[in-house]
Amino acid sequence: MECKKLKARKKIKNLQSEFMMKKITLLIVTILTFISCGQGESKKVLKEANGRMNHLMIVSKQSEWQGKIGDELRKIISEPVLGLPQPEAQFEISQLPPDKFGSMFRSSRSVLQVGVGEKNSFEVATNVYAEPQKILTIIGKSEEEAVKLIQENSSKIVSTFKDADIKTIQRKIRKDRQKVASSKTLQNLGISLSIPSNYNLVEDNGEFLWYRYRITGNNGMELGSSIEIFAYSVPISSEEDENGNTIVAIRNAFGKKNIPGQLEDSYMITEEAYTPHTFNVELAGKKAFETRGKWEVKNVFMAGPFLNYTVVDKANNRLIIVEGLTYAPGVNKRDYMFEVEAILKSLKIN
Repeated sequence: MECKKLKARKKIKNLQSEFMMKKITLLIVTILTFISCGQGESKKVLKEANGRMNHLMIVSKQSEWQGKIGDELRKIISEPVLGLPQPEAQFEISQLPPDKFGSMFRSSRSVLQVGVGEKNSFEVATNVYAEPQKILTIIGKSEEEAVKLIQENSSKIVSTFKDADIKTIQRKIRKDRQKVASSKTLQNLGISLSIPSNYNLVEDNGEFLWYRYRITGNNGMELGSSIEIFAYSVPISSEEDENGNTIVAIRNAFGKKNIPGQLEDSYMITEEAYTPHTFNVELAGKKAFETRGKWEVKNVFMAGPFLNYTVVDKANNRLIIVEGLTYAPGVNKRDYMFEVEAILKSLKIN
Protein backbone atom coordinates (compact mmCIF):
# COMPACT_ATOMS: atom_id res chain seq x y z
CA MET A 1 0.00 0.00 0.00
CA GLU A 2 2.79 2.38 0.97
CA CYS A 3 4.59 1.50 -2.25
CA LYS A 4 1.55 2.45 -4.31
CA LYS A 5 1.34 5.84 -2.57
CA LEU A 6 4.99 6.56 -3.30
CA LYS A 7 4.50 5.67 -6.94
CA ALA A 8 1.46 7.96 -7.16
CA ARG A 9 3.34 10.88 -5.58
CA LYS A 10 6.26 10.34 -7.96
CA LYS A 11 3.89 10.31 -10.92
CA ILE A 12 2.27 13.58 -9.77
CA LYS A 13 5.68 15.22 -9.38
CA ASN A 14 6.68 14.09 -12.85
CA LEU A 15 3.48 15.52 -14.30
CA GLN A 16 4.05 18.80 -12.46
CA SER A 17 7.64 18.99 -13.72
CA GLU A 18 6.52 18.27 -17.26
CA PHE A 19 3.82 20.95 -17.02
CA MET A 20 6.32 23.52 -15.71
CA MET A 21 8.77 22.71 -18.50
CA LYS A 22 6.03 23.20 -21.10
CA LYS A 23 5.15 26.58 -19.54
CA ILE A 24 8.80 27.70 -19.54
CA THR A 25 9.25 26.54 -23.15
CA LEU A 26 6.10 28.42 -24.21
CA LEU A 27 7.29 31.55 -22.41
CA ILE A 28 10.72 31.40 -24.12
CA VAL A 29 9.10 30.91 -27.55
CA THR A 30 6.78 33.87 -26.92
CA ILE A 31 9.67 36.13 -25.88
CA LEU A 32 11.74 35.10 -28.88
CA THR A 33 8.77 35.77 -31.16
CA PHE A 34 8.36 39.31 -29.79
CA ILE A 35 12.11 39.94 -30.10
CA SER A 36 12.22 38.71 -33.68
CA CYS A 37 9.16 40.81 -34.56
CA GLY A 38 10.78 43.89 -33.00
CA GLN A 39 13.99 43.25 -34.87
CA GLY A 40 12.07 42.84 -38.09
CA GLU A 41 10.49 46.26 -37.62
CA SER A 42 13.84 47.92 -36.76
CA LYS A 43 15.41 46.43 -39.87
CA LYS A 44 13.10 48.37 -42.15
CA VAL A 45 15.35 49.69 -44.89
CA LEU A 46 14.88 53.29 -46.01
CA LYS A 47 16.34 54.73 -49.18
CA GLU A 48 19.13 57.27 -48.83
CA ALA A 49 17.89 60.84 -48.61
CA ASN A 50 18.86 63.21 -51.38
CA GLY A 51 19.27 66.96 -51.59
CA ARG A 52 22.00 69.47 -50.90
CA MET A 53 22.89 70.90 -47.53
CA ASN A 54 20.96 74.09 -46.67
CA HIS A 55 18.22 73.25 -49.16
CA LEU A 56 14.51 73.04 -48.28
CA MET A 57 11.71 71.34 -50.18
CA ILE A 58 8.58 73.42 -49.43
CA VAL A 59 5.28 71.55 -49.91
CA SER A 60 2.34 73.97 -50.07
CA LYS A 61 -0.49 75.08 -52.28
CA GLN A 62 0.60 77.69 -54.78
CA SER A 63 -1.99 80.18 -53.47
CA GLU A 64 -0.69 79.78 -49.89
CA TRP A 65 2.95 80.01 -50.97
CA GLN A 66 2.20 83.22 -52.86
CA GLY A 67 0.15 84.61 -49.98
CA LYS A 68 0.75 85.58 -46.35
CA ILE A 69 1.94 82.10 -45.34
CA GLY A 70 4.68 82.09 -47.96
CA ASP A 71 5.62 85.68 -47.18
CA GLU A 72 6.12 84.85 -43.49
CA LEU A 73 8.13 81.74 -44.25
CA ARG A 74 10.41 83.61 -46.65
CA LYS A 75 11.23 86.15 -43.94
CA ILE A 76 12.70 83.32 -41.86
CA ILE A 77 14.30 80.93 -44.31
CA SER A 78 15.69 83.64 -46.58
CA GLU A 79 17.27 85.64 -43.75
CA PRO A 80 20.98 86.23 -44.48
CA VAL A 81 23.61 84.16 -42.66
CA LEU A 82 25.48 86.24 -40.08
CA GLY A 83 29.13 87.06 -40.59
CA LEU A 84 29.41 86.62 -44.36
CA PRO A 85 30.89 89.41 -46.52
CA GLN A 86 27.97 89.31 -48.97
CA PRO A 87 24.33 88.47 -48.13
CA GLU A 88 23.56 84.76 -48.55
CA ALA A 89 20.20 83.26 -47.53
CA GLN A 90 20.16 80.53 -44.88
CA PHE A 91 18.44 78.12 -47.26
CA GLU A 92 17.89 77.54 -50.94
CA ILE A 93 14.25 76.72 -51.68
CA SER A 94 12.25 74.48 -54.02
CA GLN A 95 8.46 74.62 -53.80
CA LEU A 96 5.82 72.22 -55.10
CA PRO A 97 2.09 71.65 -54.42
CA PRO A 98 0.99 68.72 -52.20
CA ASP A 99 -0.40 66.68 -55.13
CA LYS A 100 3.07 66.70 -56.72
CA PHE A 101 4.81 65.47 -53.58
CA GLY A 102 5.15 61.91 -54.86
CA SER A 103 7.82 59.24 -54.70
CA MET A 104 10.27 61.33 -56.73
CA PHE A 105 10.42 64.05 -54.06
CA ARG A 106 9.63 62.12 -50.85
CA SER A 107 13.27 61.15 -50.39
CA SER A 108 14.27 64.81 -50.04
CA ARG A 109 16.52 65.38 -47.03
CA SER A 110 14.68 68.44 -45.64
CA VAL A 111 10.94 68.88 -46.19
CA LEU A 112 8.71 71.68 -44.87
CA GLN A 113 4.97 71.10 -45.32
CA VAL A 114 2.75 74.09 -44.62
CA GLY A 115 -0.87 75.04 -45.19
CA VAL A 116 -4.42 75.41 -43.85
CA GLY A 117 -6.24 72.41 -42.34
CA GLU A 118 -8.73 71.25 -39.71
CA LYS A 119 -6.61 71.95 -36.62
CA ASN A 120 -3.48 73.82 -35.57
CA SER A 121 -0.39 71.62 -35.45
CA PHE A 122 3.40 71.89 -35.50
CA GLU A 123 5.11 68.52 -35.89
CA VAL A 124 8.61 67.26 -36.66
CA ALA A 125 9.12 63.74 -38.06
CA THR A 126 12.39 61.89 -38.64
CA ASN A 127 13.24 59.39 -41.41
CA VAL A 128 9.70 58.98 -42.75
CA TYR A 129 10.47 58.13 -46.39
CA ALA A 130 14.28 58.25 -46.43
CA GLU A 131 17.31 58.50 -44.16
CA PRO A 132 18.55 60.92 -42.90
CA GLN A 133 15.41 63.03 -43.28
CA LYS A 134 13.47 65.72 -41.41
CA ILE A 135 9.86 66.56 -42.28
CA LEU A 136 8.42 69.58 -40.46
CA THR A 137 4.67 70.11 -40.84
CA ILE A 138 2.89 73.36 -39.96
CA ILE A 139 -0.92 73.42 -40.24
CA GLY A 140 -3.19 76.29 -39.20
CA LYS A 141 -6.99 76.34 -39.00
CA SER A 142 -6.78 79.54 -41.03
CA GLU A 143 -4.18 81.52 -42.90
CA GLU A 144 -3.77 83.79 -39.90
CA GLU A 145 -3.31 80.82 -37.53
CA ALA A 146 -0.67 79.28 -39.83
CA VAL A 147 1.22 82.59 -39.94
CA LYS A 148 1.06 82.82 -36.14
CA LEU A 149 2.50 79.29 -35.78
CA ILE A 150 5.35 80.19 -38.13
CA GLN A 151 6.12 83.33 -36.13
CA GLU A 152 6.02 81.51 -32.76
CA ASN A 153 8.32 78.73 -33.98
CA SER A 154 10.65 80.69 -36.25
CA SER A 155 13.85 79.69 -34.44
CA LYS A 156 12.79 76.04 -34.21
CA ILE A 157 12.07 75.92 -37.95
CA VAL A 158 15.63 77.01 -38.72
CA SER A 159 17.34 74.92 -36.02
CA THR A 160 15.46 71.73 -36.96
CA PHE A 161 16.94 71.69 -40.45
CA LYS A 162 20.31 73.25 -39.58
CA ASP A 163 20.98 70.77 -36.77
CA ALA A 164 19.99 67.84 -38.99
CA ASP A 165 22.34 69.02 -41.75
CA ILE A 166 25.18 69.50 -39.25
CA LYS A 167 24.74 65.92 -38.01
CA THR A 168 24.68 64.63 -41.59
CA ILE A 169 28.01 66.33 -42.36
CA GLN A 170 29.51 65.04 -39.10
CA ARG A 171 28.45 61.47 -39.93
CA LYS A 172 30.10 61.80 -43.33
CA ILE A 173 33.31 63.16 -41.76
CA ARG A 174 33.45 60.33 -39.20
CA LYS A 175 33.62 57.80 -42.03
CA ASP A 176 36.80 59.38 -43.41
CA ARG A 177 38.60 61.61 -40.91
CA GLN A 178 42.06 62.48 -39.70
CA LYS A 179 43.70 60.21 -37.13
CA VAL A 180 44.01 62.96 -34.55
CA ALA A 181 45.12 60.64 -31.75
CA SER A 182 48.70 61.41 -32.79
CA SER A 183 48.18 65.19 -32.56
CA LYS A 184 50.46 66.67 -29.90
CA THR A 185 48.24 69.72 -29.45
CA LEU A 186 44.99 67.79 -29.06
CA GLN A 187 46.67 65.41 -26.62
CA ASN A 188 48.08 68.28 -24.59
CA LEU A 189 44.72 70.07 -24.56
CA GLY A 190 42.81 66.87 -23.79
CA ILE A 191 40.32 67.44 -26.60
CA SER A 192 39.31 65.84 -29.89
CA LEU A 193 37.93 67.13 -33.21
CA SER A 194 36.59 65.29 -36.25
CA ILE A 195 38.57 66.74 -39.16
CA PRO A 196 38.07 65.45 -42.75
CA SER A 197 40.92 63.39 -44.17
CA ASN A 198 41.32 65.76 -47.15
CA TYR A 199 42.47 68.56 -44.83
CA ASN A 200 46.25 69.01 -44.61
CA LEU A 201 48.19 69.58 -41.39
CA VAL A 202 49.92 73.00 -41.30
CA GLU A 203 51.04 73.21 -37.66
CA ASP A 204 50.87 71.00 -34.58
CA ASN A 205 53.42 72.28 -32.08
CA GLY A 206 51.75 71.14 -28.89
CA GLU A 207 50.20 74.57 -28.21
CA PHE A 208 48.05 75.10 -31.26
CA LEU A 209 46.72 73.01 -34.13
CA TRP A 210 46.20 74.23 -37.72
CA TYR A 211 44.60 72.30 -40.56
CA ARG A 212 43.96 73.59 -44.10
CA TYR A 213 41.74 72.45 -46.96
CA ARG A 214 42.58 73.73 -50.45
CA ILE A 215 39.29 74.53 -52.20
CA THR A 216 39.11 73.16 -55.75
CA GLY A 217 36.85 73.92 -58.69
CA ASN A 218 34.62 71.49 -60.58
CA ASN A 219 37.63 70.53 -62.71
CA GLY A 220 39.64 69.61 -59.61
CA MET A 221 42.01 72.57 -59.98
CA GLU A 222 42.91 74.59 -56.90
CA LEU A 223 41.31 78.05 -56.82
CA GLY A 224 43.78 79.72 -54.47
CA SER A 225 41.09 79.53 -51.78
CA SER A 226 41.03 77.59 -48.54
CA ILE A 227 39.32 76.63 -45.30
CA GLU A 228 41.44 76.92 -42.13
CA ILE A 229 40.80 75.17 -38.79
CA PHE A 230 42.56 76.15 -35.51
CA ALA A 231 42.56 74.82 -31.95
CA TYR A 232 44.36 76.24 -28.91
CA SER A 233 43.77 77.36 -25.33
CA VAL A 234 44.58 80.35 -23.11
CA PRO A 235 44.44 80.71 -19.31
CA ILE A 236 41.46 82.44 -17.71
CA SER A 237 42.89 85.59 -16.19
CA SER A 238 39.76 87.61 -15.37
CA GLU A 239 35.97 87.62 -15.19
CA GLU A 240 36.05 89.40 -18.54
CA ASP A 241 37.50 86.20 -20.05
CA GLU A 242 34.72 84.10 -18.50
CA ASN A 243 32.05 86.52 -19.75
CA GLY A 244 33.24 86.47 -23.37
CA ASN A 245 34.38 90.09 -23.41
CA THR A 246 37.96 89.40 -24.52
CA ILE A 247 37.34 87.11 -27.52
CA VAL A 248 38.45 89.65 -30.12
CA ALA A 249 41.56 90.61 -28.13
CA ILE A 250 42.50 86.94 -27.67
CA ARG A 251 42.09 86.02 -31.35
CA ASN A 252 44.02 89.15 -32.44
CA ALA A 253 46.92 88.19 -30.16
CA PHE A 254 46.77 84.64 -31.48
CA GLY A 255 46.77 85.85 -35.10
CA LYS A 256 49.73 88.13 -34.52
CA LYS A 257 51.75 85.30 -32.99
CA ASN A 258 50.77 82.40 -35.23
CA ILE A 259 49.13 83.49 -38.52
CA PRO A 260 51.59 85.70 -40.45
CA GLY A 261 50.73 87.48 -43.68
CA GLN A 262 52.77 87.69 -46.87
CA LEU A 263 54.44 91.00 -45.97
CA GLU A 264 56.55 92.01 -43.01
CA ASP A 265 54.46 93.12 -40.02
CA SER A 266 51.31 91.57 -41.54
CA TYR A 267 49.17 89.04 -39.66
CA MET A 268 45.56 87.97 -39.17
CA ILE A 269 43.27 90.15 -37.05
CA THR A 270 39.55 90.67 -36.55
CA GLU A 271 38.28 93.14 -39.14
CA GLU A 272 38.21 96.50 -37.40
CA ALA A 273 35.32 97.94 -39.43
CA TYR A 274 32.93 95.10 -38.62
CA THR A 275 31.66 94.24 -35.12
CA PRO A 276 31.39 90.45 -34.67
CA HIS A 277 28.20 88.81 -33.43
CA THR A 278 28.62 86.82 -30.20
CA PHE A 279 26.06 84.44 -28.66
CA ASN A 280 25.91 82.35 -25.50
CA VAL A 281 25.86 78.65 -26.41
CA GLU A 282 26.82 75.28 -24.98
CA LEU A 283 29.55 73.18 -26.56
CA ALA A 284 31.08 69.91 -25.34
CA GLY A 285 28.81 70.14 -22.31
CA LYS A 286 30.22 73.46 -21.15
CA LYS A 287 29.38 77.15 -21.27
CA ALA A 288 30.70 78.65 -24.48
CA PHE A 289 30.49 81.65 -26.82
CA GLU A 290 29.83 81.50 -30.54
CA THR A 291 31.34 84.43 -32.44
CA ARG A 292 30.73 85.11 -36.12
CA GLY A 293 32.54 87.90 -37.89
CA LYS A 294 35.14 88.83 -40.48
CA TRP A 295 38.89 88.46 -40.39
CA GLU A 296 41.47 90.43 -42.34
CA VAL A 297 45.24 90.48 -42.70
CA LYS A 298 46.81 93.64 -41.33
CA ASN A 299 48.53 95.64 -44.13
CA VAL A 300 47.41 93.11 -46.80
CA PHE A 301 44.21 93.08 -48.85
CA MET A 302 42.90 89.71 -47.66
CA ALA A 303 39.69 89.05 -45.72
CA GLY A 304 36.84 86.62 -45.17
CA PRO A 305 34.40 85.19 -42.60
CA PHE A 306 35.33 83.35 -39.40
CA LEU A 307 33.49 81.27 -36.80
CA ASN A 308 34.93 81.04 -33.30
CA TYR A 309 33.84 78.90 -30.35
CA THR A 310 35.36 79.88 -27.01
CA VAL A 311 34.62 77.24 -24.36
CA VAL A 312 34.90 78.12 -20.67
CA ASP A 313 36.72 75.20 -19.01
CA LYS A 314 36.63 76.62 -15.51
CA ALA A 315 37.73 73.37 -13.85
CA ASN A 316 41.08 73.71 -15.62
CA ASN A 317 41.14 77.54 -15.48
CA ARG A 318 41.33 77.93 -19.25
CA LEU A 319 39.45 78.88 -22.39
CA ILE A 320 39.47 76.23 -25.12
CA ILE A 321 39.24 77.89 -28.52
CA VAL A 322 38.34 76.21 -31.80
CA GLU A 323 37.98 78.40 -34.86
CA GLY A 324 37.53 78.11 -38.58
CA LEU A 325 37.67 80.61 -41.41
CA THR A 326 37.37 80.74 -45.17
CA TYR A 327 39.36 82.58 -47.79
CA ALA A 328 37.39 82.33 -51.02
CA PRO A 329 37.23 85.67 -52.87
CA GLY A 330 34.52 86.07 -55.48
CA VAL A 331 32.45 83.01 -54.51
CA ASN A 332 29.66 82.24 -52.05
CA LYS A 333 30.94 81.09 -48.67
CA ARG A 334 27.84 79.89 -46.81
CA ASP A 335 28.38 76.18 -47.42
CA TYR A 336 32.11 76.37 -46.66
CA MET A 337 31.36 78.01 -43.32
CA PHE A 338 28.65 75.45 -42.65
CA GLU A 339 31.26 72.70 -42.97
CA VAL A 340 33.47 74.68 -40.59
CA GLU A 341 30.58 74.76 -38.09
CA ALA A 342 30.11 70.99 -38.34
CA ILE A 343 33.81 70.40 -37.68
CA LEU A 344 34.00 72.77 -34.71
CA LYS A 345 30.82 71.36 -33.14
CA SER A 346 32.43 67.92 -33.09
CA LEU A 347 34.62 69.16 -30.22
CA LYS A 348 34.88 66.79 -27.27
CA ILE A 349 36.75 67.43 -24.03
CA ASN A 350 38.31 64.26 -22.65
